[in-house]
Amino acid sequence: MNIVIKCFATLSRFAPAEAEAFSVAPGETVADVVARLGIPPDELKLVFVNGAHAPLATPLADGDRVGLFPAVGGG
Repeated sequence: MNIVIKCFATLSRFAPAEAEAFSVAPGETVADVVARLGIPPDELKLVFVNGAHAPLATPLADGDRVGLFPAVGGG
């Protein structure tokens, strides 16, 4: 199965070369993918799967689009 991964802002450094066709095994969750990418849990703030807010425990399906966002501060 393949998914599309978008890592935004400061998480862009974790984006895989194959982000448009990232291979996942059946049953893998967003948390599994985040760990595979090496994203520290304290740097991840929001997850979207197919445009909807999703928890890390969300199982992934072929063709899913995953967006990963860091905490963003401003002043």
